[in-house]
Amino acid sequence: MLTTTTHQVEGRHIAAYKGIVAGEVIIGAHLGKDILASFTNIVGGRSESYESTIRESRAGALEEMTREAYKLGANAIVGLKFDYQVIGQGGSMMMVAVCGTAVVLE
Repeated sequence: MLTTTTHQVEGRHIAAYKGIVAGEVIIGAHLGKDILASFTNIVGGRSESYESTIRESRAGALEEMTREAYKLGANAIVGLKFDYQVIGQGGSMMMVAVCGTAVVLE
């Protein structure tokens, strides 16, 4: 399945629009990651534990959206948009959402 943030695919014609598709993943923070992130905050640098969690969540949201597009008979998704939100009491959870338009390319 071709996915792109653009609204067209160069050299390809959109034959049919199948509808809006979306995928969401909500992840909870846990004590181990919080401790590692706090340490990184003190000494500086990147938080590998949070970064890997975000990458996994983004991949999960993309997979969910792609399954939905396949069900509609699409072979591509255009106009992808990602959204990241901290939710839950005290910001203890994070949501990764992606949406786009399922299309049939010729």
